[in-house]
Amino acid sequence: MMLILLETMAEESRQATAPGILEPLLVRMQAGEQEALAELYHRARTAVYGLALSYLKHTHDAEDVTQDTFVRIWENVHQYQPRGTPLAWVLTIARNLSLMKLRDRGKTEDMEPEAWARLAADSPLVTAEDRQVLQAALAGLSDEERQVVTLHAVTGWKHKEIAALLDLPLSTVLSKYRRALQKLRDILEGGEKP
Repeated sequence: MMLILLETMAEESRQATAPGILEPLLVRMQAGEQEALAELYHRARTAVYGLALSYLKHTHDAEDVTQDTFVRIWENVHQYQPRGTPLAWVLTIARNLSLMKLRDRGKTEDMEPEAWARLAADSPLVTAEDRQVLQAALAGLSDEERQVVTLHAVTGWKHKEIAALLDLPLSTVLSKYRRALQKLRDILEGGEKP
């Protein structure tokens, strides 16, 4: 059930951030329309927050990077060229800001327990109980496994796109995703504690 929920979240994200939806928003932003920025924020904030959280492991820092990402997008939208997926451009900005925050901070911290559950908060399919189960299950994964699974769920991206964003070989992303899904199955079906 929980694995189906992750796939459903990925499909919802794919629909909300489809290039045919985001591309016109960025073009409108280039024309100075602030309403387009609000719509872009509404559609892409979960993916941006999920990426930032996967790097920073701290909700406050991830929220800061999320806000900074949309400010940076507004300031630099004139540089956007429709050569790929608009979400890739947005997430590249978020990734760079996350890495800068990590360098400034100089260390990583443990993930706050409630942080991952927040990613599912916008989905009407996710109940409070589902969030608790998902949080416990994700805690049983390594940082990289959690990052790959979470990015797939919140962006709806294919593994090739996640590999490009994270600068990892596709084979590494695939093996981490498969390993993470097996661990999640073991935890969720076997009742194991993470």
